[in-house]
Amino acid sequence: MKGVPGTFSQIYIQVVLVVKWRAQLIDESWEAELHKYITGIIKGKGQSLIAINGMPDHVHILIRLSPACRLSDLMREVKKASNVWVNSSGLCKSKFQWQTGYGAFSYSKSAVGNVIRYIERQKEHHAKKSLEKEYKKFLKDFDVDYKEEYLFDRR
Repeated sequence: MKGVPGTFSQIYIQVVLVVKWRAQLIDESWEAELHKYITGIIKGKGQSLIAINGMPDHVHILIRLSPACRLSDLMREVKKASNVWVNSSGLCKSKFQWQTGYGAFSYSKSAVGNVIRYIERQKEHHAKKSLEKEYKKFLKDFDVDYKEEYLFDRR
């Protein structure tokens, strides 16, 4: 039987989701549940979640993305569904919401191990560097143009 040509890819994307206003709303008591919920959404959309971890005001997610998946659609679903889940579960004292945008950074397969270790060590990493400094460093390192006023949702 003759083979059928296919699409072959290795697309690794680290996504950074930030809580609206950078509010410290993700509590340690339910953080792991949130990560499992987000993992379920991503896997349910046929994508491979490699690592997830974060802080009270943001989450880092490393995904192996298929070329048929639009990252913007996937992140819209992750943010929408997790907002609803957190708010309907009564886990958060105030209304939980992700900021409008997100950061997305691509990596080669050879860098994946370092990215996983970085994501796993979020707590120790952020003891030394703030979210804002970290985010700006990502933007600089990946040569992403941005305007300061659009970096985070502002009150």
